[in-house]
Amino acid sequence: MRDVWILALAQACAASGTIVLVTFGGIVGTELAPSPAFATLPLSLSVLGVAMTSIPAALLMQRVGRKPAFIGSAVMAVVASLLCAVSVATASFAGLCVAGVLLGANMAFVQQYRFAAAEFVEERDAGRAVSTVMLGTLTAAIVAPELGNRARLLGGWPEFTGSFVALAGVCALAALVLTALGRPPVRAVAAVHAARPLAVVARQPAFVTAVLAGVTSFAVMSFIMTATPISMHVVDGLPVDDTKSVISLHLLGMYVPSLASGWLIRTLGVRAMMLAGLSLMGVCVGISAFVGQHFVHYAAALVLLGMGWNFLFVAGTTLLTTSYAPSERYRAQGLNDFVVFGTQAVASLAAGPAVTRLGWPSLNLASVPLLVLMAAAVVWFGLASRPRTRAVVGP
Repeated sequence: MRDVWILALAQACAASGTIVLVTFGGIVGTELAPSPAFATLPLSLSVLGVAMTSIPAALLMQRVGRKPAFIGSAVMAVVASLLCAVSVATASFAGLCVAGVLLGANMAFVQQYRFAAAEFVEERDAGRAVSTVMLGTLTAAIVAPELGNRARLLGGWPEFTGSFVALAGVCALAALVLTALGRPPVRAVAAVHAARPLAVVARQPAFVTAVLAGVTSFAVMSFIMTATPISMHVVDGLPVDDTKSVISLHLLGMYVPSLASGWLIRTLGVRAMMLAGLSLMGVCVGISAFVGQHFVHYAAALVLLGMGWNFLFVAGTTLLTTSYAPSERYRAQGLNDFVVFGTQAVASLAAGPAVTRLGWPSLNLASVPLLVLMAAAVVWFGLASRPRTRAVVGP
């Protein structure tokens, strides 16, 4: 587990980029964008950067190995963070958008940390390894918003410039930590047979259900979370500190369950955890759509949204690792992340216009069809995975 914990520590540093952008990007975007509808564009472009880079990142790691690719992406995140700072200081919305794409490209590599962690343990412990790496983001969820908030007035620069300067230092620390990463055991990377065509892998019920779990968890979470700062601060007039607190609570909801989600998956199974995640997301939608729009309502809904995301995403990732052979892993993982984060990019891009035109309750209700589709997929997978038995006919 040594290398799993190294990846968890690197995740704590690297994930800070997205968290700082999520916490403050919508507010900065509102000030710099030519129209409020474009306020979330930098964050949405960061998600698009993840999607566009997912397959190239997987192919690069197949060619040069995970460690060099991870370190190189962390260095890219340092450059992107400094570009964010310069863009905020010079009121360049275009520069902030470019920096968002680069931070997203780094996250395409960071998202592969969970697959790398699974390679250092036995298959039965894959859920534990995935959830352990995600504990790194729990640390980032606690530290990054507070660090960004405290540094936002640093040096007398324009507000939030210092937040991204501090982020550059954290990303540099991620590159340093990754230099200690070892190589996975030979058993984890040895090809025992020729790789199947990707289309064959992708048609399996386990693969389809796992990918849809990733799509649902990230699309619903991103759609609601991206709109939250705008709805709270811009539409409802709640203070920046309240917005920061809700996002921080949401991030804690996303990653605190990682303390137990690996064990829960081994105990209850992936299908039960997926249904639990969907239920929590459904309650989030209910609070947001029908209860209210005060601080306590936003806080409760976003915590539940985060917990639902964790259960659904960790269960989906665990299921995905069972659907391909070691020789197929890079292509399968790349395809999964391309579909998941491509969908998330669409959801994130739609969040800004949706919250300004539809309002907070209707925005939440728009996610219901995807939750229903995911529930149907879990049932389908359960039926498809039942052992086939031959009927016994009596005399």
